[in-house]
Amino acid sequence: MEKLKQRWGLTSNFQIILIIAAFSINGSFAAWIAKPVTQFIGLDYDTTSPWLFWPVRILLIFIIYQITLPLVGFCFGQFKFFWNFFTKKMLKRMGFKHII
Repeated sequence: MEKLKQRWGLTSNFQIILIIAAFSINGSFAAWIAKPVTQFIGLDYDTTSPWLFWPVRILLIFIIYQITLPLVGFCFGQFKFFWNFFTKKMLKRMGFKHII
């Protein structure tokens, strides 16, 4: 745990627990939010080809996950961690360096 704390710049083991909890809850939250978004854009599991439905659904989950991660991190008091280590890197990779 000490190596992880040093690498992430954390001060306590409790922060690690909060960060892991935020990751897990955000994954479930993103999948939960993706369902109505998928239906809103007109894709339904029963009427859409799985070759179209699942790639779109997975892409939506990925996008929603990235957007909601700092929000869930904020709820756990770890916004700074998620903004610095994950969101900033993802925005840079997506070409939005001017937002940071």
